[in-house]
Amino acid sequence: MGVNFNDHYHPLLLKQVPDGARTALDVGCGAGRFARLLAGRGLDVEGMDADDDAIAAAREAGGGPRYRQVDVRDAHLPDGHYDVISCIASLHHMPFETVLTLRRALAPGGVLAVVGLCPVRTVTDFVWALPARVILRADRLLSRRRAAPAVRIPMVWPPPLSYDRTRAESARLLPGSTVRRLLLWRYLLVYRA
Repeated sequence: MGVNFNDHYHPLLLKQVPDGARTALDVGCGAGRFARLLAGRGLDVEGMDADDDAIAAAREAGGGPRYRQVDVRDAHLPDGHYDVISCIASLHHMPFETVLTLRRALAPGGVLAVVGLCPVRTVTDFVWALPARVILRADRLLSRRRAAPAVRIPMVWPPPLSYDRTRAESARLLPGSTVRRLLLWRYLLVYRA
């Protein structure tokens, strides 16, 4: 499949980077596209992903970030270190409580920015998912003419938490965080330490 819905949200995530940020962690970095954007802004970036093929592709692309092939839950992140932690379409691959590990790793004033996925379970979910369904159908018709992507990222579908449950868990585990719906089965969660 050629379409990558996650790349569409890179500009929105870049807006979440706090002024004066110096260090960044991109959790579930995949082939490193967003990590390279952060590095391009002058941040010291570490990307991590549990998938060895994704990390190999990220390292091959270069661009400044350091990459580690590790599950973030086993990474022993330093407390209070990162000015920004991004997590793009990867939180649903792990228990939601992993946000507590990420919260501890945030420096004072740091930002955790998550573009997450939610399943279609309600009428509202369905309405928000319609644009994605149209884009996917068109992409399937066109993708027969394109080469397969170099890295196949594992897919977890449907995501385990509904949008409403994600909001409730965010409020419980990350007091003061905001969660809002995005198109293309996504939501944006922002927490400021």
